Amino acid sequence: MSSTKFYNYLRIASKNGVKVLLLGEYILNPFFKELAGLSVDLISEQASFQSRVLQELSELYGITIVAPLLRVKRGKIYKSVAKFSTDSTRYYDQQILINYPHWNEESYFANEVAPLKRVPTFVVDGVKFAIVSGFELHFDEIFANLKGVHCILAPSVSTFESYKRWEALLLTRAFTHNCYILRANRIGEYRDADEVWSFYGDSILASPHGELLEHLGNKEELLIGEIDRAEVTYARRSWRFAQAIKRRQDA
Repeated sequence: MSSTKFYNYLRIASKNGVKVLLLGEYILNPFFKELAGLSVDLISEQASFQSRVLQELSELYGITIVAPLLRVKRGKIYKSVAKFSTDSTRYYDQQILINYPHWNEESYFANEVAPLKRVPTFVVDGVKFAIVSGFELHFDEIFANLKGVHCILAPSVSTFESYKRWEALLLTRAFTHNCYILRANRIGEYRDADEVWSFYGDSILASPHGELLEHLGNKEELLIGEIDRAEVTYARRSWRFAQAIKRRQDA
């Protein structure tokens, strides 16, 4: 994404009262299969520049920006999600990386393979957000300690015509945990010797009732949605999933 387009989206978001902005994976960085052709020093330089600019833009527009970024520590490259707010920058390394033969981020990045930690959360205007990288949405253990979260922010980089499966996953997770899920998926394509990797977009906002509220197509677009804490409370009181578990834990 060019800086001009990004600044324009930020101005639009600011005018519409947006408080939190989420970007998809590999929007500000090359796709990981393209990273092998770049030096670690160049990746580190780009990461430092991006971090500095995003922090300045967050302060300028008063918007919390959640953006998947790379970072380099001691010459090793880590896949992270950064949260930029008006007074701080925080990085969270992705805990579970894709490790398939055709798409093996785990072997490329230096992210630690370790017992899972609590999912990072933050609060803006009384709304509690959690950051869960797209691939991590597949794992029940990631959700074990998600308490009191109103909205999950899920940056992703889905491809290979998987949009129906992803939509089913997102709506199911939103329903079973009675929270909003905002999934930002990148568009565009990557070509290798064997095939074209088409990133189809389909960014989604799912409701606490497991309903599809908004979604984008396969073109570059900006989705602006509203997170209502009262709707989360209503859904949890209606379905009482957490209450059923708590009664059994206390028995």
